[in-house]
Amino acid sequence: MSLLSPEAPFAILLMVVGGALILRPLQAWRRSLVNTGVFFSACLLGDLLAGVLAGELQPAALRWLREMAVFGEGLAVIRYLGLALFNVVLPRMRVHISGILADILVIIGYIAWAFLRLNLAGVEFSHLFATSAVLTAVVAISMQDTLGNLLGGLALQMDNSLEIGDWIQMGDIGGRVSDIQWRYTAIITRSGERVVIPNSHLMKNRYAVICNSRQAVPNQRRTIAFNVDLSVPPARVSAAVLQDIQTAQIPNVSLTPPPQSLLVDFGPGFARYQLRYWLLDPGPDEATDSDVRHHVLAALQREGIRLAVSDQTIHLVQEGETHRGEVRARELNRRLQAIAQIDLFCRLSEAEQLELAGRLVNAPFARGDIVTRQGSIAHWLYIIVSGEAEAWWQPPDGSPQRLLEKRGPGSVFGELGLMTGAPRRATVIAVTDVEAYRLDKAGFEHIIRARPELAEGISAILEQRLAHFQDLERGHAEGRSTPSISQGSEVAALGKKIREFFGL
Repeated sequence: MSLLSPEAPFAILLMVVGGALILRPLQAWRRSLVNTGVFFSACLLGDLLAGVLAGELQPAALRWLREMAVFGEGLAVIRYLGLALFNVVLPRMRVHISGILADILVIIGYIAWAFLRLNLAGVEFSHLFATSAVLTAVVAISMQDTLGNLLGGLALQMDNSLEIGDWIQMGDIGGRVSDIQWRYTAIITRSGERVVIPNSHLMKNRYAVICNSRQAVPNQRRTIAFNVDLSVPPARVSAAVLQDIQTAQIPNVSLTPPPQSLLVDFGPGFARYQLRYWLLDPGPDEATDSDVRHHVLAALQREGIRLAVSDQTIHLVQEGETHRGEVRARELNRRLQAIAQIDLFCRLSEAEQLELAGRLVNAPFARGDIVTRQGSIAHWLYIIVSGEAEAWWQPPDGSPQRLLEKRGPGSVFGELGLMTGAPRRATVIAVTDVEAYRLDKAGFEHIIRARPELAEGISAILEQRLAHFQDLERGHAEGRSTPSISQGSEVAALGKKIREFFGL
């Protein structure tokens, strides 16, 4: 006669098979799996003890000992097989079931096993159900919040209305869903806080899914508002802002869908605009808004467009003429220092440099802005006061752009365009925030017309610049830097081009 129950050999076999399937893949569950194994061993020992004590104890006591041992063995087997099925086998078959549903199915297995053992033990279910009906009602009423959370969590995962990784907004709370449990759903806010929301609360109230984890590129639309004086044409405002946002390299800003600049309202003395753009990652939303505002402000300032304030604003502090004069003097001195660093204007007299300084236009660029674009025609140059920019050259054969050089404070871009009207030879991109001055043809034309002899000295400087640029191009084309032997007819004719361009 066997000391173990008839069910014990099958239980041992199923535990071995289940353990072989889950021990290696579920390393993080090792402690729980060991505890289940210990529980199974204890039940198996009870089963063995019932066989050893046969004839020593009352039959009824031995029967209940064996029944409890077999019931415990079944619970351990169901747990191992449930983990193997839902966490190993189905995922390898590319079938994914939510954690709550898997847990419920395992619990149903526990209940079915309990009813089976009770039936084999001779328990009448009609009496059991009649007795437990009132108890079930009492428990259901007292645990309605818990049951609501449980069913809410199950419904959220069953209908896929909310998944781990989704970004949601509920009232003043917003963040990324990090966990969905029986009782609650946890989200991580942008400030790093972990907020726990009962599942029943999510089921009863409205929440917005900003973006879900199934999107290839999770977008979220953002809005930046700003005011501009009514005298500025709306087309000019929108063109300046959109040109900057669409060409600048702003992190976390998506160009699909394209940004929009809208005139949304009128105020006392100003027009209210909105720039609408899309985020790639909803996490750093305020940081991206700050970068976009930075670019909007720089783009408007380059076009000479100031942000407007209400006409009802009262300035309580009136600046004196002396203070305004000091401000103008500081700015003029700053411009003179910028001009003095440029060899292109070294032949100008102090009076001419002073006049030229008065014609400079403030032209700031935000990081990522396009300062000049290769092939475009623009009759002005930029003087960098602070920041750095890179010159990129597009080879004629269509190969990828190549970095020619970096330039910092005291550098000039676009001098050939100012002096000869030639197209831009490189695309210049601001790699940091750049503070610069812009000088156009009209600002320099009257000086060179008064002193035509400046054309010769300027052409000699431009020859050096052009030779340097051609060396850079040649070095990239040949894979090495080589000295320029002859600059060709283009360099030799610079003086003539300057005279023709300015009508000398």
